[in-house]
Amino acid sequence: MAEATPNRIVITVLGKNRPGIVAAISRVLGEEGIDIRDITQSIIEDIFTMTMIADMTASTSTFAELQERLAATGKEIGVDVQIQREDVFNFMYRL
Repeated sequence: MAEATPNRIVITVLGKNRPGIVAAISRVLGEEGIDIRDITQSIIEDIFTMTMIADMTASTSTFAELQERLAATGKEIGVDVQIQREDVFNFMYRL
């Protein structure tokens, strides 16, 4: 895994599977100028999960603004969207 930078974020999405989840989240990130660096998603039974690593370097939005926008998008499509700064995520989950 690459070294964490202050502009890298971890995005997690969880909810009931339905068409358009990846598209909706990716659209927000694209509109905000955020580069998706890695993505993994899976569906177990009818439960959708996705984790993304993204880079906010080119974005003019703040972390809080992005957090608000992704949460609102998640609510619109019926999923829970959480974001954390990568360095905080790594600190919280270090072994």
